[in-house]
Formats: sequence, structure tokens, C-alpha cells
Amino acid sequence: MSKIRITKHFDFETAHALYGYDGKCKNIHGHSYQLYVTVIGQPINDASHVKNGMVLDFGDLKKIINQEIIDVFDHATVLNKNSPHRELAEQIRPHSPKVILVEYQPTSENMIVDFAKLISAKLPDSVKLHSLKLYETHKILMLNGSLQTNKAVCRRCT
Repeated sequence: MSKIRITKHFDFETAHALYGYDGKCKNIHGHSYQLYVTVIGQPINDASHVKNGMVLDFGDLKKIINQEIIDVFDHATVLNKNSPHRELAEQIRPHSPKVILVEYQPTSENMIVDFAKLISAKLPDSVKLHSLKLYETHKILMLNGSLQTNKAVCRRCT
């Protein structure tokens, strides 16, 4: 049987700041992100299985993405914990407690690599993450189609 790709779209709002950056993105600012998650696998071929004919139930995919990405990053401020932004996070938390400190500069490139790792770890063995598309804005797209090399392309923060 052929492998089939299925894609689901998710939206979330996140703020971030790029420590040391020489442009406007050094300031805390937000984006309306769009995430497209594509997985690949063979549809279940077992007439007695409740999910016969499916690669992965869209509800199961939604649950994974919500737990690993949306519930964590939606309406959060993401800052680099290996920078002075760590102190900024502590100042913000009393007023806006959803602050995430990450081990990397929170660019869309780094976020998509992080997302790929989080999602891949939660998928069933029979399903693989094929690709991610992360729109930072309607004009800016991150692609992670080569998940084995964990490279993202096409980003400009303007």
C-alpha cells in the first residue's frame, strides 16, 4: 500500500524578542503564526480496526500539536534563556506569567526545528513527521521539509 501524507493547519499568537539583533526584532513583538503539520504513513488496513483507512486520526494529531505547541506557545512570550532576556522574563512574569525561556535564539528557524523534535517524539511509530511549514506572517514562511537535517529556510524578520 502507498504511503499517504496528511496535513493539518494550526494558528497561534506568540511574542518574542531577538537578543543582540541589529533590527526591529530586538524588541518584544508578536506574530500570528500559522503552522502546517504534514505526517506520512500507510493507512491502517484492518477492517476490524476502529481507525481503518486512516494514517492518523486528525483528532489524535490535533491533540499532539495542541499539547506540544499550541497550549505552550499560544499567547506566550518566548525569550532566550542564555541571554540577559532571562532577567527580563523574571520582570515580565508578575504581569504576564506565560513566559517561555528556550535554549536558543527564538527565531522562526529555531522554533520550527524545536517543534519538529517535539512533534516527532509524540507520533506513533507507524507515522513520521514529513514536513512543517511555519508562517511568521502572511508573507514570511519557514520550511522544514528536510527533517533529517533539521534545516529551515526562507526567513526574514521585518
